[in-house]
Amino acid sequence: MKPTHDHDERVRLDKWLWAARFFKHRTQATEAVDGGKIQLNGVRVKPARDVKIGDQVEIQATEARFCVIVKGIADKRGSATVAQTLYEETAESIAARETEREQRKLAATPGADLHGRPTKRDRRQIGRFNSQG
Repeated sequence: MKPTHDHDERVRLDKWLWAARFFKHRTQATEAVDGGKIQLNGVRVKPARDVKIGDQVEIQATEARFCVIVKGIADKRGSATVAQTLYEETAESIAARETEREQRKLAATPGADLHGRPTKRDRRQIGRFNSQG
């Protein structure tokens, strides 16, 4: 089904999120909405809430956070190029994601200071530390 840009059209939020390819499965979209990871016009809603053109959807998916404006309605999943016509990401959202990505690049890798098994000296220090507490 081709996406529509008719302002009177409506579709369920979970179906729209799946059709716009924010989630791989519709059940994942439903669980995200139920879990509070999705907000429609700044309000936490249920998966069956209708989405219409002009609505603002905030999506917290894994590490990324998106804030998009609904530009088209579709209830069937199409190609990625078609899915991109269903929404427009806000400038603030793009800037925030870029900032987060840069911070992740500069952050130290977890466990980077660990170098294998503790040495005999390290084990003694750990033993002394544990026996004091």
